[in-house]
Amino acid sequence: MSDNKRKQEDANTIRLDLQFNKSHEDIKLVGLVVIGLVINLLLNKIVTLLGLPLYFDCIGTILAAIVGGFMPAVLVGFFTNILSSLSDTSNLYYGVLNVLIAIVAAAFSQKKYFRKITWKLIIPTICFILIGGGLGSVITWGLYGNTMGDELASSLAGRIYTNVVQDAFWAQMYAGVIMDIPDKVISVIFAFILYKLYPKKFKPEKDKVNLATLAQKGISLSGKIIISVVLIFSMAAAVVTYVSFNQFRDTLVSSEAQYATDTAKFAATLIDGDKVDEYLRRKDSAEGYFRIKRYYSLIWNSSDRIQYLYVYQIQEDGCHVVFDVDTPDTPGSETGTVIPFDESFAPYIDDLLAGKEIDPIITDDTYGWLLSSYVPVYDSNNRCKCYVCVDVSMPNISDIERTFTFKITTILLGFLVMVLTLSVYLAKRFIVSPVNSLAKLTSDFAYTDDEAREGTLESIKELEIKTGDEIEHLYNSIAKTTFDTVNYINESQRKNEAISTFQSGMINVMADLVESRDQSTGEHIKNTSSYVEIICDELIKEGKYADILDEEFKNNIVSSAPMHDIGKIKVSDTILNKPGKFEPWEYEIMKTHAEEGAKIIRTVKKTVDNQELKENYLGEAENMAHYHHEKWNGQGYPCGLKGEEIPLSARIMAVADVFDALVAKRVYKPAMPFEKAISIIKESSGEHFDPAIVEAFLNAEDKIRAVTEQIH
Repeated sequence: MSDNKRKQEDANTIRLDLQFNKSHEDIKLVGLVVIGLVINLLLNKIVTLLGLPLYFDCIGTILAAIVGGFMPAVLVGFFTNILSSLSDTSNLYYGVLNVLIAIVAAAFSQKKYFRKITWKLIIPTICFILIGGGLGSVITWGLYGNTMGDELASSLAGRIYTNVVQDAFWAQMYAGVIMDIPDKVISVIFAFILYKLYPKKFKPEKDKVNLATLAQKGISLSGKIIISVVLIFSMAAAVVTYVSFNQFRDTLVSSEAQYATDTAKFAATLIDGDKVDEYLRRKDSAEGYFRIKRYYSLIWNSSDRIQYLYVYQIQEDGCHVVFDVDTPDTPGSETGTVIPFDESFAPYIDDLLAGKEIDPIITDDTYGWLLSSYVPVYDSNNRCKCYVCVDVSMPNISDIERTFTFKITTILLGFLVMVLTLSVYLAKRFIVSPVNSLAKLTSDFAYTDDEAREGTLESIKELEIKTGDEIEHLYNSIAKTTFDTVNYINESQRKNEAISTFQSGMINVMADLVESRDQSTGEHIKNTSSYVEIICDELIKEGKYADILDEEFKNNIVSSAPMHDIGKIKVSDTILNKPGKFEPWEYEIMKTHAEEGAKIIRTVKKTVDNQELKENYLGEAENMAHYHHEKWNGQGYPCGLKGEEIPLSARIMAVADVFDALVAKRVYKPAMPFEKAISIIKESSGEHFDPAIVEAFLNAEDKIRAVTEQIH
């Protein structure tokens, strides 16, 4: 068997082993979560049925943390309360406690606190007690107020309140912590025993989170994921909580308002509007007065939600009491008493005086924070004679709002920690680990020789990341880039050899032509090359001819620009260096240099085997030599091309060539001033030259001037 085939089989075996190991780890992790859930739910059910003052709902959570780390522990903690809430919904609000215990247990397990029974176990046990008893008491207070939800805890809190501290909250706190001590001590011991009995072959690989490294090397990818999840979830939770709270509050207020209005409407049916004035005048001697007052007292006593019930006649000088039900806290006002308007009623006085119906009012004034519903009572002439008012105390709503806020906050906190832990685990498995593998692979790339390049390619093939997402796409891109890079290096070596051949061929061809040179050609070549480069840079900057002009195209025409007048070598010195104006026949000979230049470069191309070099570098050299005297309007030579029929490289060279001819001193003319030459180029736009190229040339005037000043 060949070495390559053996290596390929070994690589395939390694990949299969890795895939099997990953699947096996998943099975062990799921098994641990199921075992932890069963332990929590089963033991909690047993102590509940036996009536023991214990909970035993976190033993499986601590076991999962010791055996498997953060992820399985958080899942066990979170879903323990989710499942137990099916029989008792209040358990749902304590889910955050089990999740926090999972995190603390995993953190201490990572520091090896649970390896054996030592004094170190006291520290996590105290943390569990503070979470379960301390934070649990805070949640209980938020849900039930100054009465503990558990009967035993409530009884203990009462004794502490009576004999130790006269503060209901702290009495509840102390009671919760004291009652949680035996539960957490036994839970830690029980979890430790189960850990020692847990079969080693069923223990999954423990996931570790080292937050200390975040401060050493900047925020890692895991850290950024944690921060992102926390920020996104926090914003979403804030929005959900705000919307839910407002919706809940609006619903409560609406419900209370409806109740108050319905009660007031019922009470209003008991009053005859035609007798209101008689009630005010004769008071308790009026017929039916005591009967109505007795009915109103019955209505007030029928519900704890009603704070006050009274009937007012609204007049300019204030509220005239018709009926006012006595309450234990506030005796009712006598009939006929005038009560001044409270400042909070200022916006509604005009409507009340006019006898109009008004919406329920929420006030916070002399009589407390109240929701008041006013229902008018009309006489037989449809005139408003008085208003029946029912006040509902808003502090009751406040208590409900507090309980609601605690419930939604505890649920969201538990869910946040669970989502965060799961996100970190999944990110580590499907993002961080593959990315780290790619990073290590790229840092070990080597291209120094053929053997190193082959080794790099083999390493990439053996990695074979299969995540089915952008990570896999990144891996494929890196693999393709590497393969392309290696091929590029090999191709570059071949191109270097071709360039060497081309240079030798060029030298041989030029040797035959060296005797026929224009006296001004040397400086002209350098100047025009500079102008061509400046024009190209400006065109690229402006995005002109972007489908053709890029850095590679620019480099090709700048490099081949010196050959644009190579055909002049075929023109005799007598004509080429004539100091005066050409005769018509001499000009016709001079014009042949464009065609001759193209022929010379075609001859050079025959000596080159590299097709890319022929088409790009030498192809543009031929275009510039052949067509740089063509004009945009079609009046140029040798072919009479017009517009974009003329190759782009030749159109660029045309501007550079003419401008240099204008500003340079020649045997037949002096140098032209810079401004005059610029003016001629500008005037020739659209006639001689491509307007877009002229615009780019003029936009780069400062750079053009700098090159021109170097000539003089």
